[in-house]
Amino acid sequence: MKLTSNGVVHILRAMRLLLLTASLLIAFNASAAPLTDRVDDNNQPPVVEKGLMGQFAQVRQTVVDRTSDLVVTAIGFLGVPYKRGGNTAETGFDCSGFVRAMYNQTAGFLLPRRAEEQAAATEKIDRSELKPGDLVFFKTMKRAFSHVGIYVGDGKFIHSPKPGAEVRVEDMSGSYWQRRFSGARRVQAAQEAPMTAGD
Repeated sequence: MKLTSNGVVHILRAMRLLLLTASLLIAFNASAAPLTDRVDDNNQPPVVEKGLMGQFAQVRQTVVDRTSDLVVTAIGFLGVPYKRGGNTAETGFDCSGFVRAMYNQTAGFLLPRRAEEQAAATEKIDRSELKPGDLVFFKTMKRAFSHVGIYVGDGKFIHSPKPGAEVRVEDMSGSYWQRRFSGARRVQAAQEAPMTAGD
C-alpha cells in the first residue's frame, strides 16, 4: 500500500493528538489526585470528612473531573478547520463556537454564542488564577473580547484561530497573544445555563 502525503499528515496529527492528550492526563493526575490517595504527615490517609467539608471535597473533585474532561475533549478536536459561524466538528468551528461546543458536550452547559457575550456571562478572574478549563480572551479585531479560547494549563490555550487555520494549542506568552490579552474568565455552575430543547 502506498502512503500519500495526506496520509502522512493524518498519521502525524493522530500521533500529536495522542502525545498531547497523554501529557495533559499525566499533568492532571499529578496535580489533582483524588482525596482518597492523599496522606497526612504520618503517612496515613485522611479521615473522610462529613458534613459541609465532605460536600466541599466532593464538589471540588467533580469540578476537577469536569475540567479534565473538558480539556481532553477539546484536545480531541485538534485539526478541525476554522469556519466563521461554525459550531460543530462537521462544519468547522469559529472561536466562540468551539468554546460553546466544548462546554455543551462535556458539561451540558450552553454558553452564549459570541465571545463578548461569553465574557459577560462568566466570572472575571486574574490571569494568575487561571486553571485548565478557564476561558481566555483576546483583542484581535480592534475590540476587547473579540477572540476566545480554553486555557489548558502551562501558559497554553486551545482555540479555533482564523480562516484557513485549524483548532490548535498556542502559547499565551508569545508576543502576538501577550499584546492582545483582554482577560480571563471562569465558568461557574451558577452562571451556566442548562441546555434546553430547541437550542
